[in-house]
Amino acid sequence: MPAPKNLPNTKILSLEGDLAVEMIAGIDRFLMRELEVQNRTPFWQPDFSSHDAYTQSLEPNRQRLREILGLIDNRLSPDFQITGPPEGPPELATGPGYRIDEARWSVLQGVTGEGLLLTPHQNPIATVIALPDCDLPPEAWAGLDPEVPDTAQVARRLAEHGCRVLVPFLIDRKNTYARVPHFHRQSQPHREFLYRAAYELGRHIIGYEIHKIQAAVDAFTKDNHPIAVFGHGEGGLLAFYAAAIDTRIRAAAISGYFQPRETLWQEPIYRNLFGLLREFGDAEIAGLIAPRALIVEAADPPTVHIPSKPPEETRGPTPGSLIPPPFEAIEAEFNRACKQIEPLTPAPAFTITHSKQPGNDQTLTALLQALGSSQRMRPPANPPVRQRTGPDPKRRSKRQFTQLVDHIQNCLQEAEFARLDYWSDADDTDLGTWQKTSKPYRERFWNDVIGPLPEASLPPNPRSRLVYDQPKYRGYEVVLDVHPDVFAYGILLVPKRIRKGQRRPVVVCQHGLEGRPQNLADPTIEHDAYHQVACRLAERGFITYSPQNPYIGGDTFRVLQRKANPLKLSLFSFIVRQHEQTLHWLASLPFVDPDRIAFYGLSYGGKAAMRVPAILEQYCLSICSADFNEWIWKNASTRHRYSYMCGAEYEMFEFNLGNTFNYAEMSWLICPRPFMVERGHHDGVAPDEWVAYEFAKTRRRYVLFGIGDRAEIEFFDGPHTIHGVGTFQFLHKHLDWPEPKQIKELL
Repeated sequence: MPAPKNLPNTKILSLEGDLAVEMIAGIDRFLMRELEVQNRTPFWQPDFSSHDAYTQSLEPNRQRLREILGLIDNRLSPDFQITGPPEGPPELATGPGYRIDEARWSVLQGVTGEGLLLTPHQNPIATVIALPDCDLPPEAWAGLDPEVPDTAQVARRLAEHGCRVLVPFLIDRKNTYARVPHFHRQSQPHREFLYRAAYELGRHIIGYEIHKIQAAVDAFTKDNHPIAVFGHGEGGLLAFYAAAIDTRIRAAAISGYFQPRETLWQEPIYRNLFGLLREFGDAEIAGLIAPRALIVEAADPPTVHIPSKPPEETRGPTPGSLIPPPFEAIEAEFNRACKQIEPLTPAPAFTITHSKQPGNDQTLTALLQALGSSQRMRPPANPPVRQRTGPDPKRRSKRQFTQLVDHIQNCLQEAEFARLDYWSDADDTDLGTWQKTSKPYRERFWNDVIGPLPEASLPPNPRSRLVYDQPKYRGYEVVLDVHPDVFAYGILLVPKRIRKGQRRPVVVCQHGLEGRPQNLADPTIEHDAYHQVACRLAERGFITYSPQNPYIGGDTFRVLQRKANPLKLSLFSFIVRQHEQTLHWLASLPFVDPDRIAFYGLSYGGKAAMRVPAILEQYCLSICSADFNEWIWKNASTRHRYSYMCGAEYEMFEFNLGNTFNYAEMSWLICPRPFMVERGHHDGVAPDEWVAYEFAKTRRRYVLFGIGDRAEIEFFDGPHTIHGVGTFQFLHKHLDWPEPKQIKELL
């Protein structure tokens, strides 16, 4: 009798072409729709009855923005100092009616702010923190760089009109100091290098620099002068967010930044903010500044293209660009901001200006008026005159960069203890109390780290077609719907000679990076990492299913992560829902035992083996092959050659994972279900010591609950590959399926 062309209760699969490519394209279409349409209303409950009531009513939004920006550290007490050489003039330069000094102020433990302070000889009318784009040193706006036009020297011009002006140094886009030992051809911008490690630890380069702005505000507040911020480019971003979260700032002028933010995924990755666009566009951020004054200057941002060199000459920088938006787009977002605050009376002072360069007369005049001055901007006076040399720009840049690297690495060392605090509500008195009290952590992992995609909106509508007919099994390609444009796809191997009424265990065999189901399930392919694992297990009598996961296609799939993150989603948001739909379908098959469906993943599939079963309890066990290790070190360490800090895998970083869930904690969410690690001694993912160290925390948890036989690790003398010895024994044991020598009796 010829083999059936499709599985029972499925339609014939007629899709042709590369289904993996179509999967990526479909997820992309889904994300693009989500980016275009965001209903943020549920997050906002403004009280328009008064200015004070409005400000207070938005404090929950302000707090969520602080968390998104990574503002989780406590600042030190204000300690603002004028610095200079032990001999010679203390001031760096003098101008008509003001002096320029080097300044340094405390921010966090081991972290200081540095910059230039322009102080009028008379009592200042206000204090302005002026933030040029990060590739411009403070001297450019202070009037000490003759290549910058007089009219664009914002700090100098404000000082000439009686303002005290602080110009902080910002981390630039160069790559001079972004290094990890043993990596070659490293070319990441300083801002991305810091972003990667900080992001993993719940912090952000944006947050660090806002801390520096707020620390300066801490120091200046005691003087009772009104405080404002002015920024352009990256400085405009920082001024915008700083004013939104710190109500002590009376006015903000934003140049070369304000616009619709739905294309955040195209900007440099050091601007990536997890969950931002669910609640905040630029208009909503402006709403947090109201009823205080906001001046939006529609000036061109700096044009940035990363990488700046051909890909073959670089290693690791994430593609991203800054391109000037059309004025109409800026104006539309500004009008949206104004419309949102229309009920607030008296109306907030929102102003829009148009300029070719940052800080035109109209913008600066509006800023002075917002600070209570009736002055109008006059033409620049004589430029300031240097009194001495300094500061050394290279030493300052290295010092500021190294301070943040060191702070982040200290946070990395403390992350283990942060996770202990985070898990303090889980009661491990016994297995029963553990299962009950650890359940909220599964929800937190899903909601706060992975990001839940809405439940499947479509029935699975299974389609299948026969692709292999082997002596011991048949193979079918299967496609299941999840959402419009989002589907699950894989290869199901069904052993022959399944008795009527018999229900077999299933092993879901998950490929790694750039893999395909055929690598595991095609009997004609011998892959040196997968070794036909799905075929071998099918020959042992297991049903196997090899899903196509969307981490394929080079940067094509990584861009999905860029688009997903601002929506508080990730690649695994889609993977989990695909697996969930697959589990429901598998459980419906008459020859499948729904209580015996196991997960076995290699490499990137090992990442899935940690995350998917931690969320989906329908998986009865999980095997992580060639991936399990001290995952937070691997992502955030600037010392170890195993680190992702300088690699091309920019999608690896998961916001605040370091303070919440390492691989041991993920395995605790799998507990009490059986869990196993497969590890080759020569696997370059991480050293054996990292794997053993992290697994010890897993093993201890199982042993103390009296289920130590459910947690195993197999080290073998081999590379990054499926070994299939101890893991096969583990599957036979915990899926209650006989070894090959016994299987003849059962069949």
